[in-house]
Amino acid sequence: MFERNIQRELTRWANDKYRKPLILRGARQVGKTTIVGRFAENFDNFLPVNLEKKQAKALFESTDDVTKLLPLLFLYCNISQKEGKTLLFIDEIQNSPHTVSLLRYFYEELPEIYVIAAGSLLETMLGKHFSLPVGRVEYLALHPCSFLEFLGATGEYRFAEPILNVALPAVFHDSVMQLFKTFSLVGGMPEAVARYADNKDDIVGLKRVYNHLINTYKNDVEKYAENKTQAEIIRYIIDYGWNFAGEAIIFGSFAGSSYKARETGEAFRTLQKAMLLELTYPVTSAKMPVVSDLKRSPKLFWLDSGLVNYNAKIQKEYIIHSDLLDTWRGKAAEQIVAQELKTISFDVGEKQNFWVRQQRGSNSEVDLIYVFDGQIIPIEVKSGHNAHLKSLHQFMDETPHDIAVRVWSQPFSVDEVTTLKGKKFRLFNVPFYYVSVLEKILSEH
Repeated sequence: MFERNIQRELTRWANDKYRKPLILRGARQVGKTTIVGRFAENFDNFLPVNLEKKQAKALFESTDDVTKLLPLLFLYCNISQKEGKTLLFIDEIQNSPHTVSLLRYFYEELPEIYVIAAGSLLETMLGKHFSLPVGRVEYLALHPCSFLEFLGATGEYRFAEPILNVALPAVFHDSVMQLFKTFSLVGGMPEAVARYADNKDDIVGLKRVYNHLINTYKNDVEKYAENKTQAEIIRYIIDYGWNFAGEAIIFGSFAGSSYKARETGEAFRTLQKAMLLELTYPVTSAKMPVVSDLKRSPKLFWLDSGLVNYNAKIQKEYIIHSDLLDTWRGKAAEQIVAQELKTISFDVGEKQNFWVRQQRGSNSEVDLIYVFDGQIIPIEVKSGHNAHLKSLHQFMDETPHDIAVRVWSQPFSVDEVTTLKGKKFRLFNVPFYYVSVLEKILSEH
């Protein structure tokens, strides 16, 4: 198992004297169980319990007294309790609303016990079948692997420190861009990354991994769909929705279907709760606060580029095109940038947005925005002459600050640009491999 960045966050959680039970949230197969298992090596006692098993579920539901429950858990796990720290991991916790309610009692009555809970379908159950103990738990979000994690997994970690310090020597630019292109093709699902790391010449061999993941997601549909019609629409989206990654979508008759907008919208929102995709809505203002315009069409970003490439059947495009910006009409680049931006934060509920001009008849659009230091930073994912970035210039004319970002395939640079209206701003030209350190770039330059 390769190193994941969230392990440092888990260490910070464990060392916090105000620690609460932690709920690890993320899509199925992003590595939650594996990560907790590895983190457990720091403890003297580890109690892994999966509530998909009837006996484990019955044990938790047998009492409200967590002090009496703890010795039973040692018995269930067939572990003799040692002196020292104990980590209790409750997996698939969504199977027992009663156990969810017990988390507050672990916090109040057994604060010395370290408790982590996770559930692959937890997101879709919240608000319908149970709610989490307010103020008695905390959260971390786990996403697919970042490019830096991919480097570590594939034995290329020598490039990680220069990237983290925004100091990669120009001589290595082409090599790292090729690595990033490969990462975009493989994606960040841990199983796919691990398989590729074992056999770097066998991209085709990853087909079984992607098939397994898709079938897993399809098999989950019945567990969280509210009715037969919604299950049907969700399966349709999983079958055909990959072709629309990075595009603004319309719910009604999506992908040539006969489904109505309301039904399709609900199905998409269910998949969003399962963290398989994100509906990214536009904002129409270049000033804080960020307010999503839910009446406009959202862009569709899936959780992982590798799954997009495989299911949309565009893997060969990575071979045909030397520049990631040319692959799949630029949609592949926008998908992976949105995916990398998600890995910057482990906060639950972080939403992404893009910008459209509010003026009637205008088709101006900035690919993505990023909130930094109380300002909305525009991000364009494209190459070309600075004067041709028309939408970016229009955004900068409307915003109070002077910073914009372009993600491209060339080395890092900063340009001084002037809009047609005379506003001067700094354009940070950020290579794809620096997206995950965008905050450092913005804070130090």
